[in-house]
Amino acid sequence: MRIFILLFLSFVLICCEGKKTNTIKLKKNDSASVIEKSILDKKEPNFLLNDTNVMEFFLDYDQKNKEDKVRITTDFGTIDILLFEATKFHRSNFIYLTKKQYFDGTQFYRVIQDFVIQGGNSDDRQTSIKRRNIGKYLLPNDYDKGFKHDRGMLSMPSKNVKNPYKKASPFEFFIVQQQGGAHHLDGDYTIFGKVIRGMEVVDKIAAVPTDASDWPLQNVFFRKIEILK
Repeated sequence: MRIFILLFLSFVLICCEGKKTNTIKLKKNDSASVIEKSILDKKEPNFLLNDTNVMEFFLDYDQKNKEDKVRITTDFGTIDILLFEATKFHRSNFIYLTKKQYFDGTQFYRVIQDFVIQGGNSDDRQTSIKRRNIGKYLLPNDYDKGFKHDRGMLSMPSKNVKNPYKKASPFEFFIVQQQGGAHHLDGDYTIFGKVIRGMEVVDKIAAVPTDASDWPLQNVFFRKIEILK
């Protein structure tokens, strides 16, 4: 009987030693002695960008996402754009939104011939839902990089409500279509890219009929925006 008890206790000890726990110890100054490793490994599912975290987020994103060319596909053709490294927050923001497929299905909603075509918004509910799921934030006005609003330049409009520092609306952009450029905009908006192919498509879009608010009478959709290798 004694031999049986000893064998049983040995078996229990072996099982206990072989069973690994999924915890990690914290430093002495931490609030608890242990924390479940699964909690640390778990990614935050409801992460939203805001004015507090956006700068740090895109500084980190810039280091890991170096893509700088995108293609806008419309019913009028494709527009290829080079994004400038010098305006890292705006480049990173555009790449981030492209990877999130935010722009797909949005529109050129403000079209003024011999001036600009502006896009990245829509009047459908799905676009509002996309924005809510990404976050609410503005980007700094980074206008002092030496770029001018020449024809073909990509620039970011400013939010015009309670915005004395002319911070940029991150979900929208415009392309200068005006011959000779629109240099009266210099210093007010951040230029963060340029058209490298497809200005004839920009000209076609700029020529479409619009209503009194410059919205095209026939919607001009972004079928998709994709990153070019």
